Amino acid sequence: MSSTDLLESLRERVNLEVDKVVIGQHDVVNAVLAATVVGGHILLQGPPGVAKTLLASTLARASGLETRRVQFTPDMLPSDVTGTLVMRGNELVVRRGPVFTNILLADEINRTPPKTQAALLESMQEGAVTIDGTSHPLPSPFVVIATLNPIEYEGTYALPEAQLDRFVMQVRVGYPSPADEEGLLRLRHTGVRPSTLDDVVAVTSAAELLEARDVVDATVVSDEVVTYTSAIVRRTREMPAVLLGASPRAGVHLLAVAKAWACFNGRHYVIPDDVAQLASVVLEHRLILTPEAELDRFTSQQVIANVLASVTVPR
Repeated sequence: MSSTDLLESLRERVNLEVDKVVIGQHDVVNAVLAATVVGGHILLQGPPGVAKTLLASTLARASGLETRRVQFTPDMLPSDVTGTLVMRGNELVVRRGPVFTNILLADEINRTPPKTQAALLESMQEGAVTIDGTSHPLPSPFVVIATLNPIEYEGTYALPEAQLDRFVMQVRVGYPSPADEEGLLRLRHTGVRPSTLDDVVAVTSAAELLEARDVVDATVVSDEVVTYTSAIVRRTREMPAVLLGASPRAGVHLLAVAKAWACFNGRHYVIPDDVAQLASVVLEHRLILTPEAELDRFTSQQVIANVLASVTVPR
C-alpha cells in the first residue's frame, strides 16, 4: 500500500464505521480525521440534536484510541480537567484528570468559566499538563474534540481568542438532508439510544495515525501554494470589516490540514483548491468583525469568500 493509499483507506474505513450511527456527515468526519492526523484540535458547532457529541463519540470508538468525555458545567474547576495532588497514605500522588487520554470529548465547552477553559490551553498547545509545578506529558496522539452550542447564550462563557486560535478548525454541524434524516430514523434503536453504536469497531490505531501523520508531513507543498496560503491569511487582516484577522498560527494550521486533505484525495502534493476548500473552517472562528460590520449582519464566512475572490490563484 502506497503512502497516499494509507490515508485514503483510513478515511474510507472511518467513514464506514461512522455511517453505522450518524448518516450524511462525511464532510464533518473528514475534517475531524484531518485534524486528528495533524495533531490538531477541532470545534464542532451546531444546534442541539444534530448529533455533535454522538458523532465525536462514534469517531473516537472507530479510532480505537483511549477516550474520555467531560461535560462542562459552570461549577467545574480547572483541577477537574487536569488533575491534582491527593494524599494516599503518607504520600502525595497525582490524581490524573480526564485530559490524560488520546481523545478528549469536551462537551459544551462554553458552559464553563474562563478559568477552567484556560486549563485546557497548555494541554492543547504543549501536549502536557503542569500539576503543582511539575510537567506531565500527555499521550500521543492527543486531540480535543469540543462541542459548542451557538443558540443558547444564557449561562455560557465566550471562548477567549487565545483558546479559539488553538483549534485547528471549527466545523458547523447542520441538519441532515431529507434522505439522510429518513435513513437515521431507519437505524435500529433501543429506546432512544442507537443500537448500532455497539456495531462500531476500531478500524485504526494510534500507531497507524502516527504513521499517517508522517505521510502528511512528507506531502509536497510548492512555493506557489505557500505564497497563496500566506496571501489568504494576510488578506484577512486587511479587510475593512475585520477588527482582528487570522494569526500566523492560522496559516500553519491551514497548510497542515490542506496536506492531509490532499492525501485523502490520493495526492502527495497540495494544490490551491485544497487550501481554498478548507479556508472557511480553519479561519472563520479566528476572525473578529468590527461592530459596524456586525450591525450590517456581515459574517466571517462572507469575509472569507471575499478574501478568496480577491487573492490570485496560482496556475
